[in-house]
Amino acid sequence: MVGRSNVGKSSLINALLRQRVARTSAAPGKTRLANLFRVRRGSAAPFYLVDLPGYGFARGGVESSHEFEALAQAYFGARERPRKGGPIGEDGEPMPQVAALLLVDMRHPGLVNDRDAWQWLQASVASTAIVGTKCDKLPRGQRIRATRELESVFEQSVLPVSAVTGEGLDELWKLIDRLWNNSPAPNPPSSPRPPRPTGPPPKRSSGSTSRR
Repeated sequence: MVGRSNVGKSSLINALLRQRVARTSAAPGKTRLANLFRVRRGSAAPFYLVDLPGYGFARGGVESSHEFEALAQAYFGARERPRKGGPIGEDGEPMPQVAALLLVDMRHPGLVNDRDAWQWLQASVASTAIVGTKCDKLPRGQRIRATRELESVFEQSVLPVSAVTGEGLDELWKLIDRLWNNSPAPNPPSSPRPPRPTGPPPKRSSGSTSRR
């Protein structure tokens, strides 16, 4: 999952998994690590949800930006999980199965760094989708207008969800299943750089969970 600081990535993961596995905070920049959550749903093959540090936070400087770029390239450009029968990369090796969700705040449609992030993801990952978070904070009429505006800006359908009320979570699981099962490989590492955040330097950590 990719998105601005405080867009609700960690809260959404907790809501999806129905347990508090990702640390959350009202202050932006709480996620300073790349957190991996191993998920198994029923008898399906397990997969990983990755909660990346958010971009757009006001501290961290150039060093943090470079580290975020390296981290994003590692997850969206690495070739460590070949898919049988999947596409072959330029080096003749099978490409990995990767998908990406861009999370955007429904209350702030069309922010420049969100558009930059979407452009980078489209150039770097073959299977992508956009999720609008915090839809519970908008009245129905404003929510409809915000969704239309987001879809107009990104020229892509947007799924409104709420980690608080649970709205849209079933549809989000279906979207994740579809992306995971049908996701082709990301493009070679010659793609553009990810958007540069200004948050604290990210480090890597891992976790594991399951959802029945």
